Amino acid sequence: MTSGVIRDAGTPEKTSVVSAGRPAWWAMALALVVGSLVTADLLTRGWLEQMDLQVSEVISDWDLQNSVAFPVVWVLTQLGGRVAILAVLAVLVGYLAWRRHTRLPLVRVLLALALLTLVVYAIKHGTGRTAPGFPGSFFFHDDGASFPSGHVANAVLMWGVARWQAVEYGLPVRVQRAFWFLSIAGPVITGLAMISLDYHWVTDAVVGACVGVLLLGVVHALDAAVLSRWVRARAGRQTA
Repeated sequence: MTSGVIRDAGTPEKTSVVSAGRPAWWAMALALVVGSLVTADLLTRGWLEQMDLQVSEVISDWDLQNSVAFPVVWVLTQLGGRVAILAVLAVLVGYLAWRRHTRLPLVRVLLALALLTLVVYAIKHGTGRTAPGFPGSFFFHDDGASFPSGHVANAVLMWGVARWQAVEYGLPVRVQRAFWFLSIAGPVITGLAMISLDYHWVTDAVVGACVGVLLLGVVHALDAAVLSRWVRARAGRQTA
């Protein structure tokens, strides 16, 4: 058995300074309840829709899209941008593949990306909610794709996966802490930036975060049940 094969089983080589960030059962339950209640309220044209309208009216008066602050705020939205995050993840998984001889982080990223795309776009097309700047109805519009915020869901899930890999494979302390910060602050900054530019309603960001938490928990569970067991089996180690 070669050392490279053993490393493929995901054995960390350095001390972890932060947690891997797997959502607790209660966090997933809370995300499911909050996401479901907010969605149900919006679909029945409840008070949250009026709240969204009131917030959007205030934000539209700021007119950040036509201000000198726009480039800065737009850059902040890219903390949840798929291209930006995938560029960072490409470096991370490439480094781990090179130094640790493991493809497991890449498989985890691809699984997370597939689930994110499937679930978020299913909800978007199912509700058809239009963005704040779009004239017309909030739901069931052919061009509606605002709900939930894909940027926020992406930030929660993909930065969470990045943090997980950094911790599990014992990357340097500063790297672990950087990804920990991004996994916490990234979704918050992304959501606030998207709302402040009137690209999303407040509830879009809230449900996007809920979806991200749920999907991160699902990816962790699938990894424990299938992916890591498969890698350990290939390495000739016990899967129990």
